[in-house]
Amino acid sequence: GDVFYLHSRLLERAAKLSDDRGGGSLTALPVIETKGGDVSAYIPTNVISITDGQIYLESELFYAGVRPAMNVGISVSRVGGAAQVKAMRSVAGTLKIDLAQFRELEAFATFGSELDKVSQAQLDRGYRLAELLKQGQHAPMPVEEQVLVIYAGSNGFVDDVPVPEVRRFEAEMLEFMRSNHPELLEQIRSSGQLPEEAALAKAFEAFKSGFDTGSD
Repeated sequence: GDVFYLHSRLLERAAKLSDDRGGGSLTALPVIETKGGDVSAYIPTNVISITDGQIYLESELFYAGVRPAMNVGISVSRVGGAAQVKAMRSVAGTLKIDLAQFRELEAFATFGSELDKVSQAQLDRGYRLAELLKQGQHAPMPVEEQVLVIYAGSNGFVDDVPVPEVRRFEAEMLEFMRSNHPELLEQIRSSGQLPEEAALAKAFEAFKSGFDTGSD
């Protein structure tokens, strides 16, 4: 009880500043190191119960090259879609559960279990989504480009791209969109709305027709 009270008092020091002090707000971002990855220990559960969500990072994912090394199954946002533009909500609505199911399938497949066609397709897409979501250090991405990347992965445009080529697909696709369809990026940026499905599909198909998957 006393430790919980101390934790809550510390986090309550994050504040909204008065107008005569310049306004704005402070956001508390506590960082907790887990022991052996155990999030059910006393201090992690205390902080989880107080905050508006948590990002859970795993060293195993980091060393496997997945960066940011976020475990999407345990990570939670209680703010959720309220902080996202409508276009992002449209394309990323099922992304969290898709990735969580992918990690479960991946773990299942390591035991040599044979998967049915639907599960295998889900696993294959999951590997490609994981590649698309990798991000270099000090490499922020505008929300309109994030939307296009997630749209590409969720709508099957990378399903036939070999996993090692997915990052190249992403880079070349974004360059293609900037050069040939800046209006799509501008619409997302200015209105927060997803462009017409037909216009998006046409643009992606035009890019795919000239993209060399390197599989030959």
